[in-house]
Amino acid sequence: MYGLTEEDRRIRDTARAFVETLMPYEVEAELAGGVLPKEITAEHQARAIELGLYATNMPTSVGGPGYTALQQVLVQEQCGRVTNGLGWVMATPPQWWVDVATDYQRERWLLPSVRGEKHEAYAITEEFAGSDVSALAATARRDGDEYVINGVKWHVTSFNLADYVFVEAVLPDGDHVLLVVDLPWPGVEVVRTPHYSHHIADEHPIVAFNDVRVPLENLVGTEGGPMTFTQDWFRFERMMVAARCVGAAQRLVDETTVFAQTRIVDGKPLGEHQLVAGMLADNATELFAARTMLYEVARSIDAGHDRKTLHGQASMAKLYCSEMAGRVADRAVQIFGGRGYMRENVAERMFRELRVERIWEGASEIQRIIVGRQLMTRGPRALLDPA
Repeated sequence: MYGLTEEDRRIRDTARAFVETLMPYEVEAELAGGVLPKEITAEHQARAIELGLYATNMPTSVGGPGYTALQQVLVQEQCGRVTNGLGWVMATPPQWWVDVATDYQRERWLLPSVRGEKHEAYAITEEFAGSDVSALAATARRDGDEYVINGVKWHVTSFNLADYVFVEAVLPDGDHVLLVVDLPWPGVEVVRTPHYSHHIADEHPIVAFNDVRVPLENLVGTEGGPMTFTQDWFRFERMMVAARCVGAAQRLVDETTVFAQTRIVDGKPLGEHQLVAGMLADNATELFAARTMLYEVARSIDAGHDRKTLHGQASMAKLYCSEMAGRVADRAVQIFGGRGYMRENVAERMFRELRVERIWEGASEIQRIIVGRQLMTRGPRALLDPA
């Protein structure tokens, strides 16, 4: 089904089996604010590396497994089946960096990340600049053989676990630069760490950069050069969000179906009541449509289709899959009834965790703008029937 090869199925089934070993820790993590004992998390990461489920987006040239885009999607889909970010041990370091990293950057940050020895964070979003990076206020200026960074970044995901952070800032002439900052580093301070709806180990603090000095060799790419690598990053992240949403929806379909089969109401299984059966059917139908779209876009990436077309199609996949998963989670809570409102229930956790998927890596509204703009400038065929 879905036209998967034997190798595709092997990778998917390996990821599925691994994720199912993580599921017993979900409630423990939930009640502990998302944090498991460090030794357990380390064991999980080591196992992910051993199974070939770590850095799946990395080519063999830097020590990665060289998986196709579809195979990367298959792994992250399984990641989405487990709550509380436990699947994040199957990390995906910055693949876009492979083509632009200097030898220094490759040895200092990139290769250790592929090996699972270092982890990154991204400091891009600001209080008044989210999906629109043209509104960034953080600055960087040259001072001799250093850059000096000033600004405050919001929602710096995984900052508490990161060994280095990418910071996007604006030069005096208006050009944007991307700089790498080791952590901890003088002048980098956590302003505060807000609490979020989900409970995962990765925090999303507000971080200030006060006269932070980094060497010139920490510049990624060139000053004022085309930052196409950031577009590649957004496309990749949007596909991974879509994949995890499909996985989450599959978990919910599985769980609600079993509950509907075994919960007896008025002498018959809950799922035989037509209104509940309708919700189950809608969940399965939307999931099937979302997965089909996701796999097709991944195959288009592997086939090397037009860059702009892929950008628009990744937006469509992220938009539809994230919205779909939200609807599936809402129905799942309803099907479980009072049980679905308990933190020990997977539907309650998914309901909270999936809400952010419609916001980060470009809100649903941004995805609609991207798709709409392509329709207006390039016509429907470019997105729907590229030849």
